[in-house]
This record gives sequence, C-alpha cells and structure tokens, in this order.
Amino acid sequence: MKKNLKTLSLTIVLTYHTNKMGRKEKNILNGRLIHSYVSLVISIALVLFIVGLAGIIFINAKTVSDYFKENIRITVLLDLDTKEQNASAYAQKLRSENYVKEVKVISKEQGEEEMKNMLGENFMDVLESNPIPISLELKINADYISSDSLSQIKKDIEREPMVKDVVYQESIVNLMNTNIKKVGMILGIFILLLLFISTVIINNTVRLSVYAKRFTIHTMRLVGATKGFIARPFVLQAFFQGLLSALLANLAILVVVNLMKKEFQALFQIIDYQLMFYSLGGVIVVGVVLCMVSTSSVVRGLVNITKDELYY
Repeated sequence: MKKNLKTLSLTIVLTYHTNKMGRKEKNILNGRLIHSYVSLVISIALVLFIVGLAGIIFINAKTVSDYFKENIRITVLLDLDTKEQNASAYAQKLRSENYVKEVKVISKEQGEEEMKNMLGENFMDVLESNPIPISLELKINADYISSDSLSQIKKDIEREPMVKDVVYQESIVNLMNTNIKKVGMILGIFILLLLFISTVIINNTVRLSVYAKRFTIHTMRLVGATKGFIARPFVLQAFFQGLLSALLANLAILVVVNLMKKEFQALFQIIDYQLMFYSLGGVIVVGVVLCMVSTSSVVRGLVNITKDELYY
C-alpha cells in the first residue's frame, strides 16, 4: 500500500513538473514567435515609411514646380496717357486668354509708392510730373512658362496699341526650367532605385521569416498537402503582415507630415492633399502585394526542396 502511494505521489510530481516545463517551453516558443512577427512587421514598416515619404515628394513635385513657375511675373507697361478705365478693360481682355492665370492693374499712385520704397522718398522731387505709367502685372499658367511660349506671349501683348513695353526676367525662367528638369530626373531615378531596394529588402525579410518554417512546410508536403494548400495560410499571414506594416508606415508618415506642416506652413499650402492620400493608399498596395508575392514565391520554392536541402 505504501509502495503504491509512493509511486502515485512520484507520478503526480513528475506529471506536474512535465506540464510545467511544457507550459514554459510553449510560452518561450510563443514569445519567440510574437517577437519574430513584430520584428518582421516593424522592418517592413520602416521600408514602407521611406517609400511613402519619397512617393509624396514625387507626386507633389509638379505641384511645387508649378507654384514657383506661376510666381514669375510679367510686367506690361502702358503709355503714360492711358486712362485707368482703358487699362482695366484691357486687363479684363487678358483674363480671357488661356495663358493668363491672374492680372493685376497697378495704378500710377501704386507704382509711385513702389518706386519710393526702392529709391527713397525724395526721388520725385527732381521731376515735374509723375513719369510712372499705369502697368499690368501678369501671372502666367505654369504650362506656358518656357522661353518660346513667353516670347510668343510678349509679341501678342505688344500688338496692343496702348502697350509700351513687356518686361520679364528671361534668365530666371531659363534657369528655373533647367533646374526643375534636373531635379525631376534625379528624383525619378532616386524613386526607382528606392523601390528596387525596398523590394529586395522586403523580399529578403519575408524569405528569412518563411525559411525558418521550412520543416513545417516539408512535413505538410510529406502528408500529401498540395502546394496551394500549403501556401494559403502563409500568403494570408503575409497579407495581414503587409497591411499592418503599411498602416504603421502611414501613421508615421502622417505624424512626420504634421510636424513639418507646423514648421513649413507656406509649403503645405500648395501641396495637393488628395495626391498625398493617393500616395498613402499606394503604400498599402505596395506593402500587401510585395509581402504576398514574396511569401508565395518562397513557399512554393521550399515545397520542392529535398530533405537534405532543409539543413542548408
């Protein structure tokens, strides 16, 4: 009887310690899996964060360049004897032209004030009358800011009898167009390079994650599971990984954009927010598609490896 009680007690103790060790190992394994999943999601999110910011800059590049182009002004000087009502009528006529974005009439008094600011209060003392004519200040649509277009616009305006001269800074126009083309080319190459690097990084990150489960994939293959059946749970997991990573990246992008908006308010007045949200949507698409495609490719490759190849 005592021997049976002793054996029973020993069995209970062994069972308890075995269960305890089993739970401990299970907790360690779960902890490692969670850590691996979180690390994978954060790694992909960081890559998508950089891609998203670059995308926002790229799609808003034209908006920013148009803003600077449309701030180039053409000054139309009218004859000294031109009356304000005639100048206003001509300004209204110019507003109907496709190339004109905005027209402002500068009266003689306004022109005098501007000259006083540049030359000083006493510059009129040596003159008997106000030599400053009424002028028009034009802002041209960005599509027409080029040497050829501006030259043709100048010829068209000069055909008006009351126009004395048309003035704009041609050197600045040429310099701006040249620099915008260079910046656009460099930015385009940078975006393509960044997308390539991002694809490689995400693909390698997913590959390492899936490769760690190669024994599970091999076991499933041995019991007769098809390639599609094996790949399905991995691809589904990749979908949620990509989605979660993209959402985290977009959240970080919005935080950065909000911080930059406080420092550069003038710049953010010209940014197209609709295009920015398109870029955020693109981040989600890129994250999900890359994760799913990479995972599917890796899983289908691992299904075909032999037992010996599992250890290399």
